[in-house]
Amino acid sequence: MFTSPYIGRFAPSPSGDLHFGSLIAALGSYLHARSLGGQWHVRIDDIDPPREVPGSARRILTMLEHYGLEWDGEVVWQSKRHQAYRETLDWLHRQGKSYYCTCTRQRVSQLGGTYDGHCRCAGHGAENAAIRLVQTMPVHSFDDELQGKFIADTALAEEDFIIRRRDGLFAYNLAVVIDDHFQGVNHIVRGADLIAPTVRQLSLYRHLGLPEPGYVHLPLAVNAKGDKLSKQNHAPALPAGDPRPIIVQTMLFLGQSLPECWQDLTLPLLLRWAVAHWSLKKVPRSVSIPQ
Repeated sequence: MFTSPYIGRFAPSPSGDLHFGSLIAALGSYLHARSLGGQWHVRIDDIDPPREVPGSARRILTMLEHYGLEWDGEVVWQSKRHQAYRETLDWLHRQGKSYYCTCTRQRVSQLGGTYDGHCRCAGHGAENAAIRLVQTMPVHSFDDELQGKFIADTALAEEDFIIRRRDGLFAYNLAVVIDDHFQGVNHIVRGADLIAPTVRQLSLYRHLGLPEPGYVHLPLAVNAKGDKLSKQNHAPALPAGDPRPIIVQTMLFLGQSLPECWQDLTLPLLLRWAVAHWSLKKVPRSVSIPQ
């Protein structure tokens, strides 16, 4: 049972329109938050301009509204949060918890894909350099409320991972931790494709001395080939017609029961019923093909 005020969120990246896989994470996080009487925030994770699709952020927000997923408070845009990221990087640097790294992807690839700490004591300057965390608090496992105990790959957990890229863009692991803390998020429901890097985010929480959220990683929807439904795999955008059949399809994917004669319910009543009957215990753990 969640005892403190529950604060959850949905944080899509504007690299394309919402699709069925996105809706699983959005609806799952929404229903879980509302079933616990909690808040549900929306954040646009727009920290990687080269991957952004013009106009997709606004279309994402419009589609969330169309599907009845109303959020609390103002939408947070990561593109407006750069000062907070810089302040955190400065603090880590002053504490001796980060360093500049000039190693190329090619060098790391030749090592087998895991960075070896080559630049940790090199004393490089900021020019043409990434910033890496000095990993002194690795997290090797954590308890996911749906998936159970997740045990991380040792190399992933113990690596000095990048917190600011060589091109000056802020790393996802850094931004997501800072912004979730800023928004007061204490519970995160998202897709299982993000479960592995969670140990890095938990490690960063500990390095920064911040309270750690709880996690639920939902099953992924895949196509007939077994590929995750994603923007990169050209998953079709959510339709703009009657949202109720897609909401019902998503509820079924998440293992939830349906009201009798749901076709007679308005969208608000359907969502209200879904909130009242939400059960995390019914959600399957593994990936599946949407029916």
